Amino acid sequence: MLFLGFSAGIPLLLIFSSLSLWLREAGIERQAVTFFSWAALGYSFKFVWAPLIDKLPLPYLTRWLGRRRAWLLVSQLAIIGAIAAMALVDPAHGSGHLTRMAIAAVLLGFSSATQDIVIDAFRIESAAPRLQGLMSSTYIAGYRIGMVVAGAGALYLAAFFGSEAGQYSFEAWQRTYLIMASTMLVGVVTTFLISEPVTQRHDKHVYGAGDYLRLVAVFVVSASAFAGGFFVSSETFHALKAWAGGGPFTGFLLETLHFALAVAAAVVTGWLLVAAGAVNAVMARETWIEPALDFFDRYGLKTALLILALIGLYRISDIVLGVISNVFYQDIGFSKPQIATAVKTFGVIISILGGIIGGLMATRYGVMRILMLGAILAAATNLIFVVLAMVGPDLTWLYIAVAADNLAAGLASAAFIAFLSSLTSVSFTAVQYAIFSSLMTLLPKVLGGYSGSIVDSIGYPGFFVFTALIGVPVVLLVWLAGRSLTIEDRVQPAVATA
Repeated sequence: MLFLGFSAGIPLLLIFSSLSLWLREAGIERQAVTFFSWAALGYSFKFVWAPLIDKLPLPYLTRWLGRRRAWLLVSQLAIIGAIAAMALVDPAHGSGHLTRMAIAAVLLGFSSATQDIVIDAFRIESAAPRLQGLMSSTYIAGYRIGMVVAGAGALYLAAFFGSEAGQYSFEAWQRTYLIMASTMLVGVVTTFLISEPVTQRHDKHVYGAGDYLRLVAVFVVSASAFAGGFFVSSETFHALKAWAGGGPFTGFLLETLHFALAVAAAVVTGWLLVAAGAVNAVMARETWIEPALDFFDRYGLKTALLILALIGLYRISDIVLGVISNVFYQDIGFSKPQIATAVKTFGVIISILGGIIGGLMATRYGVMRILMLGAILAAATNLIFVVLAMVGPDLTWLYIAVAADNLAAGLASAAFIAFLSSLTSVSFTAVQYAIFSSLMTLLPKVLGGYSGSIVDSIGYPGFFVFTALIGVPVVLLVWLAGRSLTIEDRVQPAVATA
């Protein structure tokens, strides 16, 4: 689990912060840089294909390695390929190269989210419940180490190879990303060395290869309907944004509508295909409908919608700020080594400490109380960045801001993971947890894509005040949820530190 956690921690920052600094050094405008955070939306939609990963055997590989190890290997090789593809593209060479970079980044997000799905299932199936706390905490330790390597390590390497702000070197970033791709071999070797978990799983129905292929075909066609609907209507929405004045908030609302219509096109396409008999209707229901129905049956419509609203908004303050944080540090004058040391090393250590504190406090005082404390701290600590924006490249204030932000984020995340775990049915653990963790990041990442535009409009101090204010409704949602729910504190502290 330590080594699998490491391989899971590598990809995320190669899409977010490390890529952001690469693009800025290549001369890409800040607005376009933050749009790249959307490449990680695969994490927010992994619940859509998580049931496929759970059911679908891979030709030859499943017989050779087993169901979980086969999907692990495929996802890890895809991650290596995506990182290598990014390394072969120089974004400074124009929009065509930037588009190729975006495609490779989307592939990386999709592949990494798939790996996460498989690792979660492998962890749950590989050990008895009494060992899950140890399994989870070891995985998280490896994940944080991977984040340090992909964050601080990548920045140190790029600087060592000769790329700096104002002195861009594509070769430096290319070497850095190829080295990052090679670190994924840790996960590949682990996949070959571990044993496939032995489970007593019995599906209610047994399906043939044709049923699986048709299920995949329906998923592919529905995903294509989403992509097609999104891109076909892009020009229309671009014109609407221009007509409305092109402001960041108007753009966000129109883009949200754009996104929702594309999702609706995918859902309607999938429903029509099932209704037309393109796939076994019982199989489709078991795959995508029953996990959601179980959640609504257990909590009722009103409480379930309240829970989903809380899940969708709880991390909004820190995720929206995090999308542009590295660009902010560089814009006000900090060097890559300073950022790497303060944010990617010191910050990660503080976030681990915050997670441990949050897990212990959730166990002692209850999940909902610490969930409330985390919501308040996550919003309030963003105001420290206002001071940092005003004082400039002051290392003392940088470490104060990073410490406060990561401690609050670690504590809030610990309580939130414990909260999500308490909501999950044992009958649909992998799928429901994928749904919750996907919803948790969807809206924050969509809004985070506009963080560059918002900064261009109101400046960094105004942006940080905005990120604090959008956290205020979350406090109300936690209070309402606390009145509606009785959370069973059945999650071990080590699990909560995730």
